[in-house]
Amino acid sequence: MNFHKAPYTYTGEVHLNVLDLNRAVKFYKEVIGFKVLVEAADKVVLTADGKTPLLIIEQPENVTPKEAHKSGLYHFALLLPTRADLGAIIKHFIQHNVRIGASDHLVSEALYLSDPDGNGIEIYIDRDPGVWSWNNGKVAMSTDPLDGESIVAESAGRTWEGLPVGTVMGHVHLHVANLPETETFYNALGFEVVTNYPQALFMSNGKYHHHIGLNTWNGEGVSRPTAGSVGLQSYTLIYPNETVLKEAITKVEALDGKVELDGSGFMTEDPSGNRISLRVG
Repeated sequence: MNFHKAPYTYTGEVHLNVLDLNRAVKFYKEVIGFKVLVEAADKVVLTADGKTPLLIIEQPENVTPKEAHKSGLYHFALLLPTRADLGAIIKHFIQHNVRIGASDHLVSEALYLSDPDGNGIEIYIDRDPGVWSWNNGKVAMSTDPLDGESIVAESAGRTWEGLPVGTVMGHVHLHVANLPETETFYNALGFEVVTNYPQALFMSNGKYHHHIGLNTWNGEGVSRPTAGSVGLQSYTLIYPNETVLKEAITKVEALDGKVELDGSGFMTEDPSGNRISLRVG
């Protein structure tokens, strides 16, 4: 199953602020394996397939460093097509002395690292949805050691040549101030809770393991970061059609949420100030 196309609502491109655009572009090209799609003096759009934006990095005027204990990005997560792809990037990271974390989440196998500005990144592959374990509408997830050796073995003879064409923005995980309030908001956007963790919720559309992760690990009631600081500027949710998008906007407005026209789509923000671009795929 492909949970990142219609009829599902899913995550699209992520827009980050960085301190040094040249340093960030070098990292995202050489370490992560993005290609440049559009380049401007203060902003670069990055892609895996040469046509679909996945990451926008921008150096705002008077940008300030990442602030601790705020709402905002925990990590964005790049979903690779195959286990062999994950094995190839593990070998690439080892060759370039890149420090990573790793976990087996039962539904997925994942690597974790940060960019030079401290923005969190997950790179992962999904297990077949047929082996995910569901009980009363909740999917079993865990944080177990990753079997890196067997993953690398699957990539025998493969070298890392950058992010594969089928790479998508698998999910976005956010620091928020209050989980119940945030859950209500994302319910309005079309997502339901599929896993509970200590001080965290995982929400999805269409029974994915999660399109959105939400946590209060930075503290209950955290404030939003200063505008122009390093971190999340916005991320995108892509709706299957205008009808589903309009239903979501109506529900957000019923919660007294603000939704504004923004270029080819709409812009809103969750109760913790995480900005979200809403558009039809």
